[in-house]
Amino acid sequence: QVQLVESGGGLAQDGGSLRLSCAASGRTLSNYAMGWFRLAPGKEREFVAAITRSGSATYYANSVKGRFTIARDNAKNMVYLQMNSLKPEDTAVYYCAARSLTVGSYYSSGTYGDWGRGTQVTVSL
Repeated sequence: QVQLVESGGGLAQDGGSLRLSCAASGRTLSNYAMGWFRLAPGKEREFVAAITRSGSATYYANSVKGRFTIARDNAKNMVYLQMNSLKPEDTAVYYCAARSLTVGSYYSSGTYGDWGRGTQVTVSL
């Protein structure tokens, strides 16, 4: 099991930027593909972005493509989500997740076995 702790959330203005971080411990991060999901009030948990174990491939939800960037530093056991051009509809609790599976869709939350507690992102007009 890998322990995940998110940080970097907060309040941003429409059009602003935030950088989320996810610190992993307990296991070697390079053994896991990583993802970011978000949960907004009244909505279902939504895939945001994912990155393969080596970082050679990334995947994004259409709603954030071109605005968000996922990255990882396996040497530091860290994963990041750079969020630019933020919109009020990006307001949500953002969760970092790890998956050891090598099959299944990166977009599916069910393929991730370990989750952080989340960090709140609020974007105001």
